Amino acid sequence: MKKLVWLLLLVSVAAWGQNDKRTAHFNLKKGVALEGYDVVSYFDGKPLEGKENFKVVYKSVTYLFANAANAAKFKQTPEKYEPAYGGWCAFAMGDTGEKVKVDPETFKILDGKLYLFYNFWGNNTLTSWNKNEVPLKLKGDQNWNKIVQ
Repeated sequence: MKKLVWLLLLVSVAAWGQNDKRTAHFNLKKGVALEGYDVVSYFDGKPLEGKENFKVVYKSVTYLFANAANAAKFKQTPEKYEPAYGGWCAFAMGDTGEKVKVDPETFKILDGKLYLFYNFWGNNTLTSWNKNEVPLKLKGDQNWNKIVQ
């Protein structure tokens, strides 16, 4: 019985450590992903601000949703909706491997995945991404994998 308790404790601690590491790498503002925007709404073409009463926590990351239907969609397949690179700027991740803030309304859906971009002070990195998307995505994937290891 003691061995079983210790095993369960070890598994719990390991899972907590992974989730803690995960939140450390995600772009969170006040503990919420996407600055409170509804991640499912991006896939409908127009990002909407989420509401506190439609909150879902997935692997220690909090998401807000505009409505109950979107929260339910997310709960069914959260991996489908989570943003690439933890919600950091896709261009920066591909270009330099840095975690750079984003404008949550500057985005692209590519191969069924949400990518977000920096867009401030006349610098819209989505434009640069579109000019060199394939190598930037490849390098971004490599850089992100190094960060989350």
